Amino acid sequence: MKALTWQGKRSVAVTEVPDPELREPTDAIVRITSTAICGSDLHLYEVLAPYLAKGDVLGHEPMGIVEQVGSAVTDLAVGDRVVVPFQISCGHCFMCERGLQTQCETTQVREKGMGAALFGYTSLYGSVPGGQAEYLRVPHADYGPIKVGKELPDERYLFLSDIVPTAWQAVQYAAVDEGGTLAVLGLGPVGQFAARIGRHLGHRVIAVEPVAERRAMAERYGVETVEGTGDVVDELLQRTDGRGPDAVVDAVGMEAHGGGGSAVAKAAQTAVGLLPDKLAQKAMETAGVDRLTAVETAIRAVRRGGTVSLSGVYGGEADPLPLLTMFDKQIQFRMGQCNVKRWVDDLLPLVEDPADPLGVMDLTTHRLPLDDAPEGYAAFQEKRDGCIKVVLQP
Repeated sequence: MKALTWQGKRSVAVTEVPDPELREPTDAIVRITSTAICGSDLHLYEVLAPYLAKGDVLGHEPMGIVEQVGSAVTDLAVGDRVVVPFQISCGHCFMCERGLQTQCETTQVREKGMGAALFGYTSLYGSVPGGQAEYLRVPHADYGPIKVGKELPDERYLFLSDIVPTAWQAVQYAAVDEGGTLAVLGLGPVGQFAARIGRHLGHRVIAVEPVAERRAMAERYGVETVEGTGDVVDELLQRTDGRGPDAVVDAVGMEAHGGGGSAVAKAAQTAVGLLPDKLAQKAMETAGVDRLTAVETAIRAVRRGGTVSLSGVYGGEADPLPLLTMFDKQIQFRMGQCNVKRWVDDLLPLVEDPADPLGVMDLTTHRLPLDDAPEGYAAFQEKRDGCIKVVLQP
C-alpha cells in the first residue's frame, strides 16, 4: 500500500510499504478515506527527528471503513464507518476507567517512561504505524474506534480523531467561570476550535495570532483577536481591566516564535538535530530545548488565581519555567494529551448538528491526494497559501 513515511528532517515521502495485517484478536483493519495533517506532525517534521526512523509511517488523524476485524471484536463489523482516535487505549484498565485514555496502562510505553501508545508518533509512543496511508491496523478495536453514520461527509467527523476533542479538553481544563474571559494563544487548527468552543460555551474569547487569515477565520465566530506583534501581555491586560484573562489556552507548544529566549531554544533545537540519535535523545531529556514564548506569555498574562491550559506539545525535560511568578500568582496548570473517548458523547451531537456550531466544515483550507502529502506538510509548516488545515485522501 501507499503511505506517507518519514525520511529525515523536513523530508517525508509517499512510498510503498507492506499492507497491515491482523495480529491480535482485538485488531481491525481500516481502509482510510480521509486523514489529516496535525500541527503536532510538524514537530516530527522539525524537532523530534531523534525519535524517528527512516520509513516510519506518519499520521494520527484518520477515518475510514472497516475492512477486517479480529475474532474478539464484537462492536465493529466489516463495512462500519469509523473515526480512529490518535491514542491507543484498552477501555478497561485503571486509567481508562477514569477517563484518562492517554495514560492507558495496557498500551503505556513503559520502556520510554511515557503514556499510551499513539499512532504514527515516534518511538516515544511505541513506533506504531500511522494513518496517513491507504490502510491502518487498529489495535484494541473493540474499544477505540468511534462508529459514525454514513450520510454526512468525512469532514463532519474527521476532526473527532484529535483536534476537536483536544480543543474541547483544553477549554474544559481552563475552567472559565460563567461570564469569564478566555485567551487563546495561536490560531492553528486546535486554537481555532478552542476559540470557537469557548464562544459556544458562552465565554468572551480573545485570541492571539500573527497570521491575518487565521485571525479572520476566528473572527467569523465572534472571537476578538490580537495580532501578537507587539506587547501581547500588555494588550491582554488592557482588554481585561488590568487583571488579565481568567484562563489562557496555549495552543502553540514547543515551536513558538518570539524573543531572545525563543532564539536560544531554536539554536538548541538546531544543535540537537545535528547529533546522532542516541545523543540527541539524551540531550532532549536533559536540556531545555522548547521555545517557551507561548507558555511564558500565558503565565505573565493570566490573572492571579487563573488557569493556564496547555494543549500545545512540548518535548523538553529541563525547560526553565518562572516558578516564582507561577507560585506568587497562584496559577493553576492543566495539561496533557487529549483523552479522546472521554469527550465523544459531548462532541458527536455538535459535529452532527446541521447548524455546525463548531464550524467543522469551516477549517480545511487544503484538500490533497495522499501522493501530494509532502507538499501539504511544506505548506502547513511554512503557513503559506493561507494553509490552516490539510486533509489528505488516499
